[in-house]
Amino acid sequence: MIETRLTRAFGLEHPVILAPMAGVAGGALAAAVSRAGGLGLIGGGYGDADWIAGQFAAAGNAPVGCGFITWKLAGAPEVLDAVLARRPRAVFLSFGEVEPFAERVRAAGVPLICQVQTRAAAAVAVEAGAEVIVAQGGEAGGHGASRATMTLVPEVADLLAGQSPDTLLVAAGGIADGRGLAAALMLGADGVVLGTRLWASAEALVPEGQARAALAATGDQTLRTRSVDVVRGLDWPAPWDIRVLGNDFTDRWHSDLDGLRRAGPGEAARWQQGFAEGDARVGNPVVGEAVGLIADRRPAGEIIAGLTAEAAALLDGGWRT
Repeated sequence: MIETRLTRAFGLEHPVILAPMAGVAGGALAAAVSRAGGLGLIGGGYGDADWIAGQFAAAGNAPVGCGFITWKLAGAPEVLDAVLARRPRAVFLSFGEVEPFAERVRAAGVPLICQVQTRAAAAVAVEAGAEVIVAQGGEAGGHGASRATMTLVPEVADLLAGQSPDTLLVAAGGIADGRGLAAALMLGADGVVLGTRLWASAEALVPEGQARAALAATGDQTLRTRSVDVVRGLDWPAPWDIRVLGNDFTDRWHSDLDGLRRAGPGEAARWQQGFAEGDARVGNPVVGEAVGLIADRRPAGEIIAGLTAEAAALLDGGWRT
């Protein structure tokens, strides 16, 4: 067990938070992470109220929270109210202005976690009253920006040390094993957010075909792109784009977004079908650079226990030479 300010604040056994991956981090995965001693979060993503309600039901009585894509939540703020009424373990906001929601979260007595991709955004999150700030590097799967985890985390740590020392800091992006957890703690973080490593867990809502393709891939095969959002009809604002595993679709369309838009609904339907069926040649698995560190799909509890044990050994002096 590794004790940090994060574990003490949330009563955790491990300083690990599940990334609230949209459509992937369902109730079963969130519950498994919480029962293993981490903080499980349902991926509320684009604000589908019925899906979120179903996933809270799937989590049963496990203490879980929920994450949202903030710019999308702005169009359906009632979804946040429905989640707050459930007394979630935490609310995680990323990709947009946090101020319109922060007061409502705090008024409900729910811890507010804000994910940021720049130092400037971290300062805004401090002013909004976030209890936890997640510094996300561009290595992460899914949406993000351009800063690297290795430099962003200590820069935000220095900001918090000077301006808001009680605010907790968590690192995200490229962390998939004990080495990553140990490194994050050395950089000044109180814990980590795990995305891709738990994307490849037994409880994740990931089609088998996508999982097989990801487990055979290296980090070199991922890329940041806007083509996947264009084909899904999602108008993501700058500066955020998405990191996915490259395939035939991105080979064709990554550098031809205008052509992709002209291709119309047929190409969109083909991508959506491939994604749903797990055909990774068509529908891109949403994974980060850490995919090259993953070789199996195990239960979330085993993943977290093994990762933490490896980090503890390294921090106790078991450095690899």
